[in-house]
Amino acid sequence: MRTGDGNDPDLTDEATYERVRDPSRRGLLRLSAGAGLTAGFGGALPAALRAAPAAAAPAAFSTAAATGIVKPLPPELFIEHGTNAETRWEAMRGIGDLTPVDRFFVRNHVSTPLIDARTWRLKLWGTGLAGSPGEDRPIVFSYDDLLGFPSETITSFIECTGNGRGFYASQQGQEVSGTPWRLGAVGVARWRGVRLSAVLRRAGITRAAVDIMPRGLDADYVDKGENLGRVRRPLPVAKAMKDVLLAYEMNGAPLPPDHGHPVRLVVPSWVGIASIKWLGDIQVSDAPLYSPWNTRYYRLFGPAYPEGGTAPLTRMNVKSAFELPWDGTLPAARRHVLHGRSWSGGGRVRRVEVSDDGGRTWRPARALDRHPNPRGWVRWEFPWHPRRPGRYELLARATDETGAAQPATVPYNTLGYLFGAVVRHPVTLI
Repeated sequence: MRTGDGNDPDLTDEATYERVRDPSRRGLLRLSAGAGLTAGFGGALPAALRAAPAAAAPAAFSTAAATGIVKPLPPELFIEHGTNAETRWEAMRGIGDLTPVDRFFVRNHVSTPLIDARTWRLKLWGTGLAGSPGEDRPIVFSYDDLLGFPSETITSFIECTGNGRGFYASQQGQEVSGTPWRLGAVGVARWRGVRLSAVLRRAGITRAAVDIMPRGLDADYVDKGENLGRVRRPLPVAKAMKDVLLAYEMNGAPLPPDHGHPVRLVVPSWVGIASIKWLGDIQVSDAPLYSPWNTRYYRLFGPAYPEGGTAPLTRMNVKSAFELPWDGTLPAARRHVLHGRSWSGGGRVRRVEVSDDGGRTWRPARALDRHPNPRGWVRWEFPWHPRRPGRYELLARATDETGAAQPATVPYNTLGYLFGAVVRHPVTLI
């Protein structure tokens, strides 16, 4: 795949890639979006797309230890959502650029597995590697093998694609499916690991490769009684070779279990599902790859979108959050300095504005970071002089370096992805 010469499409962008990949894809997507991937294809589905039998748990997966989220979830730090845990924004007040592990959100499809790094192996296989090694005879790397590669450290946010989903209902009156996050399904960490491109080259990736499919070692995911197998989602080779990290450290320490120990992907600025945790194997293919996580899920479906949905979602959008309790109280008759953070998958946030009158007037917030990380967030503050006690809605909107800004509303989609509108944060002065 050639990119960057002025004539070729940018195949690191999934929407562009979708237009030039397998021309038969739309038939596949119509079936998978409507009836479920395995149901739609039955026995004709390629082996790489079929759900693994329930009994075929990966050898490195400890089913006895898989009891949900491992780390403590004190209520002053988290809101629990089943197998997921959302960071409370007031818990980030006074914290620096990085989200501490003890308050980093958790997004799990199933329970957190406990995996021993000493016995863990990363397996690469498929028709996009020299010699086309099969899944039964893969190229294998141990944890120590990865430590032997040159390391790289990046600071990047990871964000659930459904972050802000709850506001489709509470602000727009639209019912959607999925975890009703507010804005706490995002965190910024310093990740250390190995470039995925280095491992792919060592494994013998060929010029014919077009897609990779990373797969986690968590247990099979069952949706409404249908076993969809382990979580996996394709990436274009152009993106995989550009800036993706195989991370084994988070904020200067080995990855904790809930965040992908021993090794996870970090795909900067992209939807969180791309950053597969508990990485177990990677299929490298000379043909386009599909899974429920790029056909049934993580596309936009609804009246405003084409049949089969949009192209698979990639970059996250612009968002802002106040470091305040939701629907909390503040003392009246005094000056307040409000704090918050804004971030974008499109790059650096250039401007943040705040309103306390429903968006009729806006005033600029002051950035606390002189040179914000384009893969992180901007911390800001805003002096607030409310005139009287009572209930207020605080609004913050950001604009990134591409010119993308937070709108007043966003189009409806059935799965509640990418809520990027201005959030109306309630607060009462007493």
